[in-house]
Amino acid sequence: MSFRTVLRPLVVCSALFLINQLATAQTKVAVISLQKALFDTAEIKKADAEMQATLKPRQAQAEKLQIEIQTIAQKLQSDSGKLTDQAAFDLQNEGKRKQVELTRINEDLQADAERLRTEILSKSSEKMQAVVKKLAEEKGFDLVVDTQVTLFSKPAMDITAEATAAYDKTYPAAAAAPPAKK
Repeated sequence: MSFRTVLRPLVVCSALFLINQLATAQTKVAVISLQKALFDTAEIKKADAEMQATLKPRQAQAEKLQIEIQTIAQKLQSDSGKLTDQAAFDLQNEGKRKQVELTRINEDLQADAERLRTEILSKSSEKMQAVVKKLAEEKGFDLVVDTQVTLFSKPAMDITAEATAAYDKTYPAAAAAPPAKK
């Protein structure tokens, strides 16, 4: 059983208890999909495009290796009676070497993508929380609850789009640098 599985019901119960206690005092409550608000920001979209562009050459290299491996496998299968033992052995070794290289490239790509994603999201999450806090203060909300722990809320209570707009206004995505001349 993961920590997250245990924590989620506890968070839901705590939020419901808090809402119940605050409801008697005419509390203004808002809900937000923090994840959607964050992923819809111009900064995250720009960062994602930059990450894709950074990783694209290695993805192309991995695709090329995959095609080469398939070609070797097809050649081994179609020319099995025509190849000498040494030629077949050499092709098999080349295929294994390329498979190891492809595995390494894919693992590196996945690790780099995860690292970049984590860096971007950790910085942006902190900024989004500050934006939501400021938005809540401006709008007079006493409580802002994430939709992941909310069973039901009226659409009028949702401030996700407002939070995204406020984030984009507070932290405008810098214009992309022009491509380098070749």
